[in-house]
Amino acid sequence: MDTDPQGYRIGEIASAAGVTVRTLHHYDEIGLLTASSRTEAGHRIYTDDDLAALYRIAMLRRLGLSLDEVKAALNDPEWDLASTLQTHLAATEARLAAGARLRSHLSVLLSQLDHPDHTGHRFIEVLHDMTAFDNPVRQRISILVYQDLEAGFEFLQHVFGLGPGTIEHDGDGHPVHASLEAGDGVVWLHPETSEFKLASPRTLGAATATMAIMVDDVDAHHALASERGAEIVYPPVDQPYGYREYSARDHEGGLWSFMKALD
Repeated sequence: MDTDPQGYRIGEIASAAGVTVRTLHHYDEIGLLTASSRTEAGHRIYTDDDLAALYRIAMLRRLGLSLDEVKAALNDPEWDLASTLQTHLAATEARLAAGARLRSHLSVLLSQLDHPDHTGHRFIEVLHDMTAFDNPVRQRISILVYQDLEAGFEFLQHVFGLGPGTIEHDGDGHPVHASLEAGDGVVWLHPETSEFKLASPRTLGAATATMAIMVDDVDAHHALASERGAEIVYPPVDQPYGYREYSARDHEGGLWSFMKALD
């Protein structure tokens, strides 16, 4: 990307990021990404820091965050560029490795077409690699609805051991979004809203889904959750489908299972 003495022009940035100039104008209008300076003619000039912010916006948008959620996340003082780049690098390397495996298996399969009796398991390998390489799904995010979002955030951290996490508030101080790490996944917390017909189990009087979390030690997790006030539905038990598991409810009646595969 070419630079001038003052930084980067908006057209260069839009082309590199795969967005339109209109999109960057909109980001500026809503205060999401404002160019650090302008030329005498009024053209936006972006700095290296602006590019780092745009990279972060692009990453968060790929995770499915709305622009309001991205704006809140950008104000998180705990965010670290280095760790985000490391995560991105690891995901990219995994995708490249999947591509390399697919290329290798395709080459071998092509060379064996004259021997159809030997190609069956090669097709299995190719199909598996195609799934790993081409699957557009990048991450799962579970979203739970709570009547009291802040209390839910505290409960899931303290009693069930999820986290770390963050919680965002609107201009009036009301909690509007929370995020908690859950092993290799993420759990978002959402307040009740009539607009989207979202209600917590406490409001409904019933749970309509169950969260299942894999843990290292089911019995130890059960003991800690019990000590910290979780409502235990049933204690740890070896299930016929191959897992040791216990079930508990959170403070609003949400149903959770904590499990580990049996040896």
